[in-house]
Amino acid sequence: METQVPQWDEEQAGRSVAVLKAVADPSRYRLLWALCERELPVSRLAGLIEAHVAATSQHLAKLRAAGLVTSRREGTRIFYRATGPQVRALLESALLAADEAATAGDGEVAEAPEAAAVREPGAAVRRAGVRRTAAGH
Repeated sequence: METQVPQWDEEQAGRSVAVLKAVADPSRYRLLWALCERELPVSRLAGLIEAHVAATSQHLAKLRAAGLVTSRREGTRIFYRATGPQVRALLESALLAADEAATAGDGEVAEAPEAAAVREPGAAVRRAGVRRTAAGH
């Protein structure tokens, strides 16, 4: 039985690339990890990535434009959250792809320092039915 290959859709590919570009920054990647767990205000998110509120707001604007986060206002505070479980799935897929790429050459996982820096402590990844932490334990 042959596998069906979907037709190339230029518009859909453009949206997909925009999502990948939005996630391709360590600070935005880390913000998304946090926002997959809970809704947070900009001030707390700025503290999480150790950045100014203005810089954090710019990161969040890019994530919002890509459709990865939503926001709500409560008085003067703005709260953000991931748009749904597909955001967490995207982040976990990136971790799995990075692990596969690292093992493709020599069979040993050699994690890039940037990847370790953006993972949330205790973040779990599923691979072939085995639950591992981001640290590989």
